[in-house]
Amino acid sequence: MISDRLGGRALFALTCAAALTGCAPGGPRRPPMGPPEVGVVVIKTQPVTLSTVLPGRTDPYTVSDVRPQVNGVILARLFVEGANVRAGQPLYQIDPAPYRASYEQAEAQLASAQASLATSKVKAERYKDLVAVNGVSRQDYDDANASGLQAAASVAQAKAALLAAKINLDYTRIVAPISGRIGRSVYTKGALVTAGQTAALTTIQTLDPIYVDINQSATELLQLRRRLADGGMTSAGSGAAEVSLTLDDGSSYPLTGKLEFTDVTVDQTTGAVTLRALFPNPKGVLLPGMYVRAAVKQGSLPAAILAPQQGVTRDQTGAPIATVVDEKGLAQVRRLKTVGTYGDQWIIADGLKPGDRMIVEGLQKVKPGQPVRPTLITLSHVPATAP
Repeated sequence: MISDRLGGRALFALTCAAALTGCAPGGPRRPPMGPPEVGVVVIKTQPVTLSTVLPGRTDPYTVSDVRPQVNGVILARLFVEGANVRAGQPLYQIDPAPYRASYEQAEAQLASAQASLATSKVKAERYKDLVAVNGVSRQDYDDANASGLQAAASVAQAKAALLAAKINLDYTRIVAPISGRIGRSVYTKGALVTAGQTAALTTIQTLDPIYVDINQSATELLQLRRRLADGGMTSAGSGAAEVSLTLDDGSSYPLTGKLEFTDVTVDQTTGAVTLRALFPNPKGVLLPGMYVRAAVKQGSLPAAILAPQQGVTRDQTGAPIATVVDEKGLAQVRRLKTVGTYGDQWIIADGLKPGDRMIVEGLQKVKPGQPVRPTLITLSHVPATAP
């Protein structure tokens, strides 16, 4: 019993001594933590083609409102609404009866004028021989020549009247002025139409190819031209820049187009200029008036500095910043100037240079001026495509 008590007291004393020793000022301490480990990428340069995503709307290549050129009653509609028609295809038949009668009357008048001309020519030739032997007076001969000239003029007038009658008769069959897709017919069989009326019978639109009108800020256009003038960017080509489309539902249009021209006038209400691109549309996917987003290739940077977006944050003023590891192993904050994006990377105009080690992982553990342990990592970037 006594020995057990002595053993328990000894164990308690040793435990207290150990605790006191650990709490003593000169006792062992927990080793301090080292610099935080961060993931870095090395900034490099690479050639980049710049694409600007702009809003736009589709517009038909050609448009024609079909209107009658003579008065009359529509006897028949000769096309299927919504179908594709070719230039010269009959669309409507207007009652041709009164115009056929006018044509036949003009034919008869021409025949009469030609008969009068033949008679006048014979008489003039006969008087020519008689006046030489004083068989008729000189005045009679001159009158015969004048009658011949009048008969010739009457023939010319009759021919013109016949041609006009033929044109009006042909106009009773209304044909397609252009090839394209035809819309609904506003007028039906039995309707009375007039020449030069305001309302169109129907409308034809050429949809293959099709235009896309794109709006770009005049300020952005000036900045682009300034970078081209400074030599920091090369042009994508005058009048031949490639354009790709994203439809309103988010899907990509499979065919690319070409930039045709840039308007020379700035819209005073929007401050934008209009760019027009031409797209093939063989399957009729693009319809007039559709909203689209167009990615326009406007130039290229031969040695662009790219920074991953995951390593770029914002300061209190909203300016983009990045943290790099300097040659002493300290974290340093850089304020950036960007000129756009390329895939999931920022295009840097100022603030970073090739060879900088930019922190992309572990930023939340780092304070400016703090030592860090950088570890080089490799990121797989999203390719630069139109959204």
